[in-house]
Amino acid sequence: MIQAIIFDMDGLLINSEPFWKAVEIEVFKKVGIELTVEKCLDTVGLRIDEVVTYWHDRQPWDNISKEAIATEIVDKMIEHITNEGEPLPGVYDVIEFFWNKKIPMAIASSSYLRIIEAVVKRLKLKGFFDVIYSAEFEKYGKPNPGTFITTAQKLNVEPTNCLVFEDSFNGVLAGKSARMITVAVPEFENPKFIIADKILNSLKEWNETVFKQLNSI
Repeated sequence: MIQAIIFDMDGLLINSEPFWKAVEIEVFKKVGIELTVEKCLDTVGLRIDEVVTYWHDRQPWDNISKEAIATEIVDKMIEHITNEGEPLPGVYDVIEFFWNKKIPMAIASSSYLRIIEAVVKRLKLKGFFDVIYSAEFEKYGKPNPGTFITTAQKLNVEPTNCLVFEDSFNGVLAGKSARMITVAVPEFENPKFIIADKILNSLKEWNETVFKQLNSI
């Protein structure tokens, strides 16, 4: 039985994925790495320090620390979110759906906590979530299930009784590895998402019928 809801954030609740791509392309250029939008897709769903390490391992640089690069990316992301961030279709409807059912909700994101807080403020979502948790406090980010398992613990709910919404394959893999019911809302079609318990084109497709279907798993 579904007893708690866990939402990813970037690309699911807010239109931040274009910001991530633009900022990563801009910042990594400073260390000689010419990223493209397609190359940025390789790291969707990873924690930002892991993204920086991913590219450093492939094209090492030594003129600026990895920590400084990660901090600059986070700072620029917060600026974009604060000025331009918009909710993705169906966000408020799905939150209202679970709010009316009095089912506890959480955000569990690979983004650092201060980015999550900026999103919650921008979208005016303060007060709707019982738990807000970042993968920055875990040893490993997604696709490792640790972020989701810790969030379930904070919700005081068994992982098997949690429903996860994710847009990235790394996130879906983390949800399934945590033994949670997992809904994929991908930006692009990808056969890998078949591992999800349900695939939606957008959160606008969420309804009572889908809820009952997943609640019977």
